[in-house]
Amino acid sequence: MSAPTVSFEPTAPAARRGKRGHAPARPQAPRPRPVLARATLVVAGAGLGAVTALTITDETASQFSAPGGATTFAGSLTGMIGTYLALMMVLLVSRIPVIEHVLGQDRLVRWHRRLAPWPISLLVAHAVFITVGYAQAARAGLGHQIATLLSSYPDVLIATIGLGLMCLIGVISIRAVRNRLRRETWWMVHLYMYLALALSFAHVIVLGPSFVGHPLTRLVWSLAWAGTAGLVLAYRFGLPVVRSLRHRLVVAEVRPEGPGVVSVICSGRHLDKLAVAGGQFLSWRFLTRGLWWQSHPYSLSALPQPPYVRLTVKAVGDHSASLARLRPGARVMVEGPYGAFTRHAQVRPKALLVAAGIGVTALRSLLEDLPRNSAPVVVLRASRPEDLVLRKEVTELVRHRRGQLHELVGSRERVIISDVSLPRLVPDLHQRDIFVCGPEGFVTSIVEVVKALGVPDEAIHHEAFAL
Repeated sequence: MSAPTVSFEPTAPAARRGKRGHAPARPQAPRPRPVLARATLVVAGAGLGAVTALTITDETASQFSAPGGATTFAGSLTGMIGTYLALMMVLLVSRIPVIEHVLGQDRLVRWHRRLAPWPISLLVAHAVFITVGYAQAARAGLGHQIATLLSSYPDVLIATIGLGLMCLIGVISIRAVRNRLRRETWWMVHLYMYLALALSFAHVIVLGPSFVGHPLTRLVWSLAWAGTAGLVLAYRFGLPVVRSLRHRLVVAEVRPEGPGVVSVICSGRHLDKLAVAGGQFLSWRFLTRGLWWQSHPYSLSALPQPPYVRLTVKAVGDHSASLARLRPGARVMVEGPYGAFTRHAQVRPKALLVAAGIGVTALRSLLEDLPRNSAPVVVLRASRPEDLVLRKEVTELVRHRRGQLHELVGSRERVIISDVSLPRLVPDLHQRDIFVCGPEGFVTSIVEVVKALGVPDEAIHHEAFAL
C-alpha cells in the first residue's frame, strides 16, 4: 500500500483563519529578547569575576614570593578560569530552551566556536605553569617533576588524559582540519569533550588550592559541575527522547523537488502542539541502518500541517544524499525546534528575504509565517533555473502577501548582488529587516553588502548552511 501524497501548497493567510477570523491556535515560538541576552552575558561575566577573585584572594604574599610561588599561582589562575570557560562552552550548546529562545542557536554556536580556543589554551598553560612551579619549589628537573605528578598526585594522570582529549578535539575543530573530515567523524570525536571534562573534575577538587580546606567552596564548585552535567543530560539527551515519544514521527513520503533535492514528509502525533516558527530548524535522526547514530540539522521547508511536517534537503554529503533512499515507515527522532531566524526577531515593519540554493527552505517557511499585506521583497539566487527549488510555492506565498519576487539566475561572475545592485532591486531597503539564508560564503557577502549600505546589526538576521 503506497503512502498518501501530501500537499504543502501555500494558501492565503485568510484561508488559515478560524471562524472569527483569528489565526488557528498553533503554539508560537518565544520572541528573542535582547534584554535577556545582555543579562545572560552579565551573569556569565559575573561568574568569571567570582572565579578569578576566589583564586586571587586564596593566595598569600608569602606563598607568592616563595620559590615557584608566582608560577604556581599562574597555574592555579589559568586552571580555574580555563575550567570555568570550559563549562560555559558546554552550556552554550547544551540546548537549554530558555537560552535558545533568548539568543538563538546560530548565535550560541558562534559564541561556542569563538570561546573554544580559550579554555583549551588556558588549561594547557595551567599544566605547564603547575609543572614548572612545582619543579622550581622542589628544585627538581622538569622530567622528574612530570613523573612525580603523574605517579604520586591523586587523579593527575586521568586529568592529563582528559587534557589530551581536549587538545585532540581542539585540533580537529580547526577549520582546515575539520574540512578534511566527515561530519560524522568530527561529531563523534567532539563528544569526547564531555569525557575530558569528567576526567579533569576529581583532581581540581582534590588538589586545587581554592578548594583544599574550603568545604563550602568545594560544595559550590561541585554543584556547578553537577548542574552542568544535569542540564546536558536533560536537554541534549532526555528532552529529545521525550519529544520523539510524544510525536512518534515516521517517514510518510520522499518527494523529488529538483536536481539532487528531495522533500522528506513525516507524519506524527500532536504536531499542532509543536511550538515552531517559520525559519526554524530541527535536528533529525532517522532510525534506519547507517543513519540511526547521526543527528543533522535541517530547516522546516513549510509550517507543520498536522499530522504532517516537511523538510527539504539537497544532497551535499553522505547523510543528505542518503535521505533520498528513505522508505515510508522509517521512524524519526527530533530535537528542537531551534533558531532565532524568525519573524519574531523583526524590528521593522517590512522585510527583505534573500536566499541562495537550498537556503530557500528556511526562507519559504519564514515567508509563510509573515502576516497578510506584509509586502515582503524576496530575492532568490541560483546558478540555473532548475536550481530554484520550491519556486511555485514561494511565488504563491509572495503573491498572497502582496510582495515582490526577484529571481537572480546565472553564474557568480555574471550575477552579483552588490551595494549598487541591491538598492536598485529594493529602493526602500532601509525600511526593512534583512533575512539572509544560504551557504556561508553567500551569507557573509550579503551581510557585508547591507552593512555597507548602513543597515544596523539589529535589523540583520542570517543563518548559514554548512555544506
